[in-house]
Amino acid sequence: MTDPERGSPEAFVLERMTDYAAAVLRRGSAVLVRCDDGAPRLPSAPLEDAADERPDAEAESDATDSEPIAAARRAASALGLDPNTLEHVRTGSPIRDGEESYAPVLFDVAGDGAATTDGAATADDAEWVAPTALLHESASPSEWYRYQRVAPTVRSITADGEHGAAYLSVRALEVLRDRAALQVSEGDPDLDELTDLGDRLLSARPSMAVLENRVNRVLAAAAGGDDVAESDAAAMDGDAAAMDGDAAAMDGDATAEGVAFAVEAAADAGIDRALRADADAAAAAAELLDGMSVLTLSRSGTVLDALESASPRSVHVAESRPAREGIGVAEELAAALDAPVTVLADAAVAHALATEDVDAVVVGADAVLPDGRVVNKTGTRAAALAAAREGIPVYVVAASDKVTRRETVNLETGDATAIYDGDVGIDVLNPTFDVTPGELIEAVVTERGRLDGEDVAAVAEEHAALTSWRE
Repeated sequence: MTDPERGSPEAFVLERMTDYAAAVLRRGSAVLVRCDDGAPRLPSAPLEDAADERPDAEAESDATDSEPIAAARRAASALGLDPNTLEHVRTGSPIRDGEESYAPVLFDVAGDGAATTDGAATADDAEWVAPTALLHESASPSEWYRYQRVAPTVRSITADGEHGAAYLSVRALEVLRDRAALQVSEGDPDLDELTDLGDRLLSARPSMAVLENRVNRVLAAAAGGDDVAESDAAAMDGDAAAMDGDAAAMDGDATAEGVAFAVEAAADAGIDRALRADADAAAAAAELLDGMSVLTLSRSGTVLDALESASPRSVHVAESRPAREGIGVAEELAAALDAPVTVLADAAVAHALATEDVDAVVVGADAVLPDGRVVNKTGTRAAALAAAREGIPVYVVAASDKVTRRETVNLETGDATAIYDGDVGIDVLNPTFDVTPGELIEAVVTERGRLDGEDVAAVAEEHAALTSWRE
């Protein structure tokens, strides 16, 4: 995936000034760095390495990669990472460091996303750290600049049509954390800029309740929201006490610098909390779905993790047009599971539920409304209606942060040309999301367990308190 504000990876093949690729290897929200001299630095590799000097698997991968991407994969391999676990996200424009030039390349690393700032790598001098360590602890500012070239932005979050809401909510917290960290580092805090950034993040994906709740929680905690910390601690068995402590960092220090520091600290705690909640929701769903034959659609990272951890008897995946993200999900499941995986056209979902061996429909959610209705990728409502006709339960798997305080949400609309790009004057209806009635849902499976209608309403009230930072 290429972020339009940073340019196209193909341009870097022609950019002969580039000497090295800097690998930004992200797992959860941490990046893998070398610390052989006590200061974190991104792993790198020269672009001129010959393919015949590398293992066959790497050489084959390089054949389809641009030069910086191939070199970055080699840098990852040198740290003991399996190239097959690397998903290319984007390549940044080259940045000079003295006489040399580096093209940063961002990969998502498959693995335990809940392990955000620790974990082993093969290389003795490698360590998983928060990216802000490159700003606060690195011997050279160029390490931070390289990371920033590929770091998430409001624009990349807005344009991302591939990933689910949970993934994008963590990216949003990273944007907030990174900006606050830079303000702290430069000694130039700007509260208006941070609150404006929060507003822009909330507007980036208005249908995604989890993004709204998590951004609101960070800003409310940084503003000293004691009620927020208390309700979170009760919900997460004390897990959010860390956020309470982070907010306390600005107790008695209501200066701009104190608030910027509190935003950075609260965002760090919020990211850890979010990743644990998503992982726990997936684990709860995996236990439920173990041994079942299931049908799913679109792409939910939490559902994908649940299915990969469970041992389903079989999986049917709807294609999920127009982006067809279901194809990628089917491919990942086929590689991860020792069970048959079948991809089907969206129009065949009702037929499959009527004729195939399916025990349950399992989907993610972009939002769960206070009355139990579920906002998710278009096609969810039709699948739930068909499942009800066949007596098949529908389970929604999501962190409780996807419960929204709002009675209605702004349903995003996709590009009309994704459906019809001809010259005839035809109107196009391409809703990205639809709304499924709560009575069609068997249960919402979260890190708190199964939520019924009363539980959902109570969580919605908790989340309404998170808007206190606007007051």
